Amino acid sequence: MEEWQLAQGFSYSGIVSKLRNEPNRRDLAVIYSKSPAAAAGVFTQNRVAAAPVHICRERVPSSKIHGIVICSGNANACTGDQGMADARRMTELAANKLGCQPDQFLVCSTGVIGRPLPMAIMEAGIPSAVDRLSADKAGLNDAAHAILTTDTVIKVATRKLMLGQDRICITGFAKGAAMIGPNMATMLGFVMTDASVDPKDLQMILRNSVEHTFNCISVEGHTSTNDTVLILANGRGEPLSGERLQQFAMAVQEVCSELSRGIASDAEGAKHLVIIDVVGTRTDAEAKTVAKTIADSALVKTAIFGADPNWGRVVSAAGYSGVIFEEKDLSLTMGPTLLYERGRPLPFDAKIASAYLRDNRTVHLKLTFTLGEGKCTFYTCDLTDEYVRLNADYTT
Repeated sequence: MEEWQLAQGFSYSGIVSKLRNEPNRRDLAVIYSKSPAAAAGVFTQNRVAAAPVHICRERVPSSKIHGIVICSGNANACTGDQGMADARRMTELAANKLGCQPDQFLVCSTGVIGRPLPMAIMEAGIPSAVDRLSADKAGLNDAAHAILTTDTVIKVATRKLMLGQDRICITGFAKGAAMIGPNMATMLGFVMTDASVDPKDLQMILRNSVEHTFNCISVEGHTSTNDTVLILANGRGEPLSGERLQQFAMAVQEVCSELSRGIASDAEGAKHLVIIDVVGTRTDAEAKTVAKTIADSALVKTAIFGADPNWGRVVSAAGYSGVIFEEKDLSLTMGPTLLYERGRPLPFDAKIASAYLRDNRTVHLKLTFTLGEGKCTFYTCDLTDEYVRLNADYTT
């Protein structure tokens, strides 16, 4: 953890509240800024949204947020009016303990849908989590562990940069391993910075960053009810503007990119991280459409799992993506091997191509069009028997 650079003015905790009923499994986290922070958020596009999503949508963008309370193991989704009341109560418990107003806290949750929150656990756990707040790396580590569900590792990313005479830091952590589809999914992301940023600028920066990062990953294309990315900026003084704001925006996107790639790499049961580069379409949107279609193809994903260089599945998926092109407009490279060039197949050594898929944790597919300057980099994974097992008995 020595490489982590922490944004100043924030403290973190992650405790075992017994919400998950698993010994030593952290499941309740708090993020706190002593100074009121500007806050922005981007949320699920599923019309069925969890209670915490509704609460956060009501409260951001804002310039007065002090923190976030997060639980894992229970999504508090599809839980009606009681779920809304329980989500509000979670913010009350954290705020009251810290001397804030309830509407100065945000709330997130992740886990099984359709089960009421066991509020007795929250009533005891949230004050306990506040008591354990720490501004050091151990506190962040605990919080990053507490938000995980089927993840196997924590995802943390940081950037430090000089903006004129000011040294600022951006610290982020996230979770996500399945129900991951573009427009976010069952993933949570939290970004903290000690920069001073206007809430409207923060919202614009976060939305743009999410569009190019968290919205460019897919495990199985399922958009969840709880997906949320929040950013808090607690710096004092004149808000960033001009070139300094642009530099800050680039750094936020870098943090989000690192976190989103970590999510795709840690997908449930995955053996491969698949990077899909699409270049040469008319627009970036067309490139993203092609990449997403390939990323969501079960046939492509299973071929990669089986080390089968069946490149026709990739080309076919591009063809039904809805983007208009001629076969001669497309070439496909898998790793170092050009397989398909401007509409015609090329001879290749199937054993070598299979070995590339079998022996490399990261697999690279590049589709090159001749239509324009559009481009997109998209992250996905293979589809394994372990993924099926994990999701076949998730609640049983």
